[in-house]
Formats: sequence, C-alpha cells, structure tokens
Amino acid sequence: MATVQVPNSPTLNPAQERTLALLRRNDEPLVFSEAFVSDLREEANAALAQFHERLGTTTLFINKSRLSNVHGCEGKFLAPDEFQWTAAIAKGQVAHKAIQQMINWRGEPTPSELVDDALARLADDDRDLGRWVAALSRGDEADLRGRAIEHVNKFIETFPPLDPRSHPATESATRWPVDGPIVFNSRADLVMGKPEGRESRKLIIDLKTGWVSPVHREDLRFYALVETLVREVPPRKLATFYLDSAHAMVEDVTEGLLRSALRRTLDGVHAIIELSVEGRTPVLRPGTHCRWCPLRDTCPASEADRSHGADDAGDG
Repeated sequence: MATVQVPNSPTLNPAQERTLALLRRNDEPLVFSEAFVSDLREEANAALAQFHERLGTTTLFINKSRLSNVHGCEGKFLAPDEFQWTAAIAKGQVAHKAIQQMINWRGEPTPSELVDDALARLADDDRDLGRWVAALSRGDEADLRGRAIEHVNKFIETFPPLDPRSHPATESATRWPVDGPIVFNSRADLVMGKPEGRESRKLIIDLKTGWVSPVHREDLRFYALVETLVREVPPRKLATFYLDSAHAMVEDVTEGLLRSALRRTLDGVHAIIELSVEGRTPVLRPGTHCRWCPLRDTCPASEADRSHGADDAGDG
C-alpha cells in the first residue's frame, strides 16, 4: 500500500499518527505463490460444484451478514426478517456515503456539507434506505444528520489524509464467481492500494462504531477471500477501524487466514443449504444477538433479558 498521507499535508495529530503507523506497509514485499492461489480457487470451485447438485432451482447470495448469522444462531438465521431503519443504524450508511464524496471532492468541504450531499443523493435513490430517508420528518432527519456528521468528524480527526496515489475507493464491491447458483458478495468500506504484478499491496478497511466483536475480523477475512478468488492476488492487510476509540485492529493476510476463511465460508454455505433447502432443524445458539431476534420472546434458548444491558457491538 502506498503511504496514506498526502504530500505537503498538515501535521498529523497523535491519533492520526497512530493509525498511519498501523496501516503503513513495511519494505518487505509480500508475494503469495501461484500454486497456493490456484489450489484455493480449485477447492472453492470443487465445493461449489457439489453444493450446486443439492440446490435444485435455488440461488444463494452469500455475504458477510448471512455467514455471521448462520454461524451464530441458526434459529435467528431462519427467523422472519423484521429489520427496520433507524437513525442509529442508518448513520453509518450516510457517513460512508459522505466519506466517499469527501475522497473525490475538489476542495475542502465541511462534514456538514458532505452529509447534506449524501442525504440528498440517498433520498433520490429508490432503494430501501433511500425511500426511508426521503420520508423522514424534519426532526428525524436532523437526528440522522447529527449522528452522521459526528461519524464523519471522527473519521477526519482520527484517520490520516488519503493520498490519491494509494487508489482509495469506498464501498468497493467484489463478486465471485461471475455467475452460477451460488455467488459470494463483499462490499468493503474503504480499500487502498493495488497489486504490483503478484505482489500484495492492497489494504481493506471496515469502519465501525461501538464495541469490538470477533465477527468483525471474520467479516474482513471473508472480504480477503473474495478478493483473492477474483484478483488472484490476496490483499496485504485487513483493518477494522473503530471510530469511537480512534483505534485500528490490523491483521496481516496469510495463507492460513485465507484457508480458514474459505473453510468458514464453505461451512456456512453447507449449513444454509441444510437449513433453507433440505429442512434440517436449526441449532439454537443464545448470545447477545438474541436482543435483535424476532423470536426472542418465545425462543427457549433466548438470552434477550440477560443481554438487555449490553451495548451495541458496533455498526458500519
């Protein structure tokens, strides 16, 4: 990855310096063997071929949320979706859109200008979030706007300025394979760097608020897997950046990490087919996720009451 700081940029504050030190790549080139990447792709393709025989006419889109849900509580995975947008949930999406605009904006816009632009663009989008934003009352829009501006301010205050030469891209989507009944989808908050030949230089970053969760690291490992299957060059580093604490948790990408991510992904696909297509009885695994489960009041394994005081594990 190229350096994050732009030439002649202002002096960094201590939080930005700490982030830069964590994200900067060392001088040692990182190159994964062609044989390893080929083996990884062959194993994935062979597993998908076996899964296809069990699917019938069903199509599966596999993303980080579906994997984390099925590896969490299978009862919650099968439960009816009662998701509803709130300002607390939507602030991350609005802030991500604002940060995306900031990276490509000419000049130095204020966080409020960026958020207002993001809200206007989302309101013009006919998808679910856009319709919700367009229908907000003045008070609810002000609530969302304030939360998103805080999010953007924290990013600016704790993340070093982005060098255009590091090829920063936000909401970067990756999909593999190109077609078929099972497709892996990833969408990273921020990606920096690009491969040089077979040398790994890419950094994948997820932005979060709230508490640290082990699931966040698994999400990024899934992103790294999909990136490897698509580009045939793995990323170099993965970073979960917690805006509330101005701290990045960084992990180097290794062969072991990618093999583990593939195994977790294939195990998740296997479980989804068993549950959704073949009718296996779900395994109930209680935890803090019980708070958001629509079955929390009737499930015999629910820990919703005991986890009532727990804070959000993070959004983004």
